[in-house]
Amino acid sequence: MKNILVVDDQASIRQIVKLTLDSEPFHFFEAESGEKALEIAQRENLDLIILDMVMPGGIDGLETLKALKGRQKTRDCPVLILTAKNQQATLDRALEIGASGYLTKPFKIEILRQDVRDLID
Repeated sequence: MKNILVVDDQASIRQIVKLTLDSEPFHFFEAESGEKALEIAQRENLDLIILDMVMPGGIDGLETLKALKGRQKTRDCPVLILTAKNQQATLDRALEIGASGYLTKPFKIEILRQDVRDLID
């Protein structure tokens, strides 16, 4: 079973991602903040991280991504970015740091499924 960490400050987005991928043999971890994501990533062996870029308070998605890519344990873990439209500069920076791909919200369910399969297999 593959382990996926879904990081988004909106519980509804985390739920949509989990329900979309429910038919696959995945175990999900959830984090509502960058700080919580880093805690889980240090503790668990993850196969994929789905990371929102904009999270209020604390550290944002870019800072979380930098920290993940700077750690031995998570350096090679693929990270799929969730971003709103009109965030091209943030998206470009995330890809430079090491994000494996991105989805623009609102995203199509079929595209999320395919991107996850591509990154996890």
